[in-house]
Amino acid sequence: QGVFLPGLGTFAVVQEHFQVEEEVLMARRPVFQLGIDGACLQEVMFQTVTIPGDAKIKPLNYQWLSKTTSLPRHILKDCIQETILLYSLQLKNRQHLSFTFKDIGVLSCQNDILCMRFYYDCVTGLESKASRIALLHT
Repeated sequence: QGVFLPGLGTFAVVQEHFQVEEEVLMARRPVFQLGIDGACLQEVMFQTVTIPGDAKIKPLNYQWLSKTTSLPRHILKDCIQETILLYSLQLKNRQHLSFTFKDIGVLSCQNDILCMRFYYDCVTGLESKASRIALLHT
């Protein structure tokens, strides 16, 4: 399951198998696949994340966001698109600001490395049985 943010990337949840001693655990963990044009990130390095082809990725639901924020849909959509464009331009101009996603994590660029850091509660909320394994691999 995941959501696509045009111009920024895709947030998804992946399931992975991990060998722990003699036991194989399956852990769900969040991932972020960057979707910013590579020309914008000439000197910035970032981890390549592959989201499985069978993952159900949906576009951002502007209608639902509009209802929960009480903002008109067209204003909300324009605001999100302009914010993503501004962040992309800041990365291109080597202004490395952090981009915070409520209850999810922070997308930041330090030492020319762009990294998505997920909050502890986001990771452990997805996985109760193997949360430590998921945390180590996130």
